[in-house]
Amino acid sequence: MTRSDLAVVILAAGQGTRMRSRLPKVLHTLGGVPLIGHVLRTAAELEPAHTVTVVRHQRDRVEEAVRELDPNTLIADQDEIAGTGRALEVGLAVLPDHFEGVVVVLSGDVPLLDSPTVSRLVAEHRAAQNQLTLLSASYADPTGFGRIVRDSEGAVRAIVEQKDASEDELRIHEINAGVYAFDAATIRRLLGGIGTDNSQGEKYLTDAVRLITIEGGRIEAVQVTDPWLVQGINDRVQLSDAATEYNRRLIEDWQRRGVTVHDAASTTIERDVTLGQDVELLPGTQLRGATSIADGAIIGPDTTLVDCEVGEDAVVKRTDATLSVIGARATVGPWSYLRPNSIVGEDGKVGTFVETKNATIGRGSKVPHLSYIGDTTVGEESNVGAGTITANYDGVNKHRTTVGDHVRSGSHNVFVAPVTIGDGAYTGAGTVVRKDVPAGALAINVAPQRNIEGWVATNRAGTAAADAAARAAGVTSHEEEENGTPQ
Repeated sequence: MTRSDLAVVILAAGQGTRMRSRLPKVLHTLGGVPLIGHVLRTAAELEPAHTVTVVRHQRDRVEEAVRELDPNTLIADQDEIAGTGRALEVGLAVLPDHFEGVVVVLSGDVPLLDSPTVSRLVAEHRAAQNQLTLLSASYADPTGFGRIVRDSEGAVRAIVEQKDASEDELRIHEINAGVYAFDAATIRRLLGGIGTDNSQGEKYLTDAVRLITIEGGRIEAVQVTDPWLVQGINDRVQLSDAATEYNRRLIEDWQRRGVTVHDAASTTIERDVTLGQDVELLPGTQLRGATSIADGAIIGPDTTLVDCEVGEDAVVKRTDATLSVIGARATVGPWSYLRPNSIVGEDGKVGTFVETKNATIGRGSKVPHLSYIGDTTVGEESNVGAGTITANYDGVNKHRTTVGDHVRSGSHNVFVAPVTIGDGAYTGAGTVVRKDVPAGALAINVAPQRNIEGWVATNRAGTAAADAAARAAGVTSHEEEENGTPQ
């Protein structure tokens, strides 16, 4: 249920220079989702009446991503005035004038923060009737973070940024996590009084603490015991560390739901993946995008599935597949490559060194090895011989091959599309099929074999092959010389 008295403002205007990237920081991915996507999901789970994302650096690119992730999000543009205080000020400006209630401020580069933690922040803010409630954490090394300054009674009196902190303040280990719950009326009124008189010339949102304190307002800092929840991403090292931790948590969650993971260190599971019970993931498995694995399937080792669907009890090993469907009890691999729109039916098989693309392999049908099957439909219970290629491209257009039910094709076939192999038909080894094969027919086009006796001795004299042929015939080179046989 939407909370009419709750709004969320996400700060995503920063350039993120320490990422050293052409990509905006908040669009770098973690668990297959942009950083801002994690924050937008957390915001949505709070069910606010309004969500605002504040943008500036590469604003069009960030806005496009935000609207794709959450079309209902409002966009606010930060101007040339720098700082988190100014970011919130422009964010509040796009909210309805009549909005009253709680404004939650989130950072677009803090992806592991979950909605239960923010909900607790909001609940405590309301229960205590605070003007400001914020999240804090204790770090053994707080370098780079703003410090929470408390008085002798433990009340929050200030937040001091690293560059403005005194020696005593730098020794404080409690840091500001950059997550706030404000009384809307209070913060609207106070933001106009925050200046830029500091070492960075920015309008600090944290200065609101000082102003609220002067007015005698209530401020509370709620500590989180899990520092990862409030870990921001400023460079690629932090991104990597957070991705590792996020993946570890996802794997642990799936393990508790009944998934076997043989080697968590070499297994990747992205956020939108779904897994059934008794799924078994072998080392080197990467499950990405919206991949879905049904009960009892075995995936890996050394397998990457992107946006794939795998049926019950299927086995997929040493395979790279994208946008493909693998049916129940089907087997795929090793060394298979399933390109988009590949479908392997129930009990089907795609084997060693087989590539498929825009192809449907019917129930119980098999493409065991060394084949390319593109733009093709294979019926049920058919067997495609080793080394078969569907020649689907004429240099201008792609064409489709249709193979019927219970077809048996020989090894080293080429099906030149468009062509149809009828139900129950056979094709001989080495056949190039250029025209349709009727149901129940045998297609062959191999010329009769000719053996030219003595060809090697005549045309490859003096080679190892000629000597081997001579030995097989029981004739030595000395005898050949005596008999005048050409060398």
